[in-house]
Amino acid sequence: MPAAQTPLDDDFQHLQVRRIAGRIGGEVLGLKLTPDLDAAVIADIEAALVRHKVLFFRGQAQLDDERHQAFGARFGRTVAHPTVPAREGTKLFELDASKGGGRADSWHTDVTFVEAFPKISILRNVIAPAYGGDTVWANTAAAYQHLPEDLKLLADRLWAVHGNDYDYGAERAQVEEQRLRHHKEVFVSDVFEAEHPLVHVHPVSGERALLLGHFLKKIIGLSSTESARLFELFQNRVTRLENTVRWQWQAGDIAMWDNRATQHFAINDYGNQPRLVRRVTIHGEAAVSVDGRRSRTRIRPEASNDGQLDAVIAASR
Repeated sequence: MPAAQTPLDDDFQHLQVRRIAGRIGGEVLGLKLTPDLDAAVIADIEAALVRHKVLFFRGQAQLDDERHQAFGARFGRTVAHPTVPAREGTKLFELDASKGGGRADSWHTDVTFVEAFPKISILRNVIAPAYGGDTVWANTAAAYQHLPEDLKLLADRLWAVHGNDYDYGAERAQVEEQRLRHHKEVFVSDVFEAEHPLVHVHPVSGERALLLGHFLKKIIGLSSTESARLFELFQNRVTRLENTVRWQWQAGDIAMWDNRATQHFAINDYGNQPRLVRRVTIHGEAAVSVDGRRSRTRIRPEASNDGQLDAVIAASR
């Protein structure tokens, strides 16, 4: 018998969204992304994003760097990465596997080392490898929802320090010298830290979501050993397969995710093949804990007079 056809999510007047996994992910069909889409279409995209956490759009080759950024600006203020230099004249964050720093092969939520981390990321595939190089996303709200009640109560009370000077080699089977050098000389050219609740309330949906990922350095008030054990316990809940969706890239694809309710992982299985992606990032706001407290920048004594740090703090508010 032929396989049943996946039903479309029919709650959106201006979109056709095909669910592609049980708890996360939708493919938007038949829509050409441009910066001048009608406001009603943009509103439906944002609503679908909050519901499905990550949206995929095949065959969007019409988006060059300029149009990609202009499309992103329809969802809020676009921001450059705090430490990695953008392409000239842009705010684009580029991951180029041929340049040593372009393999984000560790579970993370984007830029949680700043107080007001991005709300939306929009990734465009410029060059896709012939095989491999898929990206996987996980639903951090579903992970929280399916915790036992006692673990929810524990997580609700915890706060953690996030920093861009995390242990780069901790979860990687192999650490290439070129990539490690890029991490130390570029990604950590300035060190940023922020304190976030382990559970935050989504500002649109009201869902509670776990806020973890590889930028988490330590759970506040616990020893390093206790912190690592609790991190592993909750992080493993996020990345359970039933909370994930996997996308096989083609050149011209767009993936757009709600950074407030997801983590993602770029699979490093494509060897020396070229793989080039560029990301537009939309400014977010400080996370809010279940008791109403907001994330805060953590000022290191040695950085108290750092002009760039001051600028990033100001831009994140």
